[in-house]
Amino acid sequence: MREAVRDVIIAGGGPTGIMLARELRLHGVDVLVLERDAQPTAVSRAGGLHARSLEILDQRGVVEPFLEHGRRYPLGGFFAGIVKDPPEGLDTTYPYVLGIPQPVTERLLTECALAAGVELQRGREVTGVNHNDDSVTVSLKGGGLLRAGYLVGCDGGRSTVRKLLGIGFPGEPSRQDRLLGEMELTEPEETVMSVVAEVRENHKDFGVVPLGDGLYSVVVPANGVAEDRSAPTLEELRVQLTRYAGTHFGVHSPRWISRFGDATRLAERYRSGRVLLAGDAAHIHPPFGGQGLNLGLQDAFNLGWKLAGAVKGWAPTGLLDTYDAERRPVAAAVLDNTRAQSELTSTEPGPQAVRRLLAELMDFNEVNRYLIEKITATGIRYDFGTGPDLLGRRLPDLPLKEGRLYERMHAGRGLLLERTGKLSVEGWEDRIDTVTDLDRMNPSILLRPDGHVAWMGDDQQDLTPAVGRWFGNPAPAAE
Repeated sequence: MREAVRDVIIAGGGPTGIMLARELRLHGVDVLVLERDAQPTAVSRAGGLHARSLEILDQRGVVEPFLEHGRRYPLGGFFAGIVKDPPEGLDTTYPYVLGIPQPVTERLLTECALAAGVELQRGREVTGVNHNDDSVTVSLKGGGLLRAGYLVGCDGGRSTVRKLLGIGFPGEPSRQDRLLGEMELTEPEETVMSVVAEVRENHKDFGVVPLGDGLYSVVVPANGVAEDRSAPTLEELRVQLTRYAGTHFGVHSPRWISRFGDATRLAERYRSGRVLLAGDAAHIHPPFGGQGLNLGLQDAFNLGWKLAGAVKGWAPTGLLDTYDAERRPVAAAVLDNTRAQSELTSTEPGPQAVRRLLAELMDFNEVNRYLIEKITATGIRYDFGTGPDLLGRRLPDLPLKEGRLYERMHAGRGLLLERTGKLSVEGWEDRIDTVTDLDRMNPSILLRPDGHVAWMGDDQQDLTPAVGRWFGNPAPAAE
């Protein structure tokens, strides 16, 4: 018997797919997540959450478990490993990197999503996609068809959905593999850290980090780029550690070992009709700055409310297309800054000279802050047209007479911030809440559900065009 038609099917149950699914459930969208792996991964390719990712989790009321499971690290040294004090003037309540293994992040996101009513089916792999103007049909490995109004491919850098759509993925192939794993070491921690500090003077992509209870996270450049993408052996890891550090630290009892490259690619487009891409399915890049997982979460945060509007029928014409228009340039900028950081880690004289010059420039707080805002995504400004500098930017958390701003965003709706009571969103109350208990706010501000400023003005200006641009037509008046 054919299953019921879903509103949205998401291919891929990693952090991006799960985050998107929860965002959709906030708006009552029927969403099914299909994950090909039968069990959650133990591999931790990402180890931290940046300020903007913590902000969006806060805006949905789920940040506390992540803070409880993570460790806070200062922001100095997160651009190409150039060690500087954290910049002053960061307008965020999370001026640090939260160290947290990817499996823990994924588990906590999944718990939040399941609690919101998301259906996750493991061991189900998408092998075919057929879409038209009305719906999408996906074929599953082993047989079976599913239909939905929309499909989102969140299925990683080797995305099956992207390939089936024929969307190009231009860029540069890997130039250097790295070996990554978690294992025990026999050498004392003091000895390990002393050797690591010396090696990292010239090799910023080398690292051994203690995780507690004798367990370490290890990353070391591989011997070139392997055509076989299978997991490396412990002996291969020992050889490379010895090559770079002069010792393999007595590594043993690996929990897991993986191989990853530094390919840099960006999908030619993020949408094809009723099928969209997000996360690594849309962009891959070297790991410098720890931006990959964060970029995917922020894709989901941008897309969720827009796709929900399309499903529920209130989205204005072109709203779903703004996902590509806004997020693809952000990904292109991340690809560029990771390319730059990659060059700055080279041991060649030219890149090292540029690195020394940049290190001098980063002594200027404005330069240091600008680069850190790139890494943390707090400096993003979407192009909403001409207007004040705050237009298109995310709004930091603000204190209210009772509570704070981000606490009013848990439902994933738009917000009108104004004190006079003269501005109204009558007809859009199902999509926009009004906040008036402000200590100060001049001018008034309209926030999108993703926290970016959609309009600024006073009570003499017409708010309606901006509301209509992002939230569609007002709901019909009750008879």
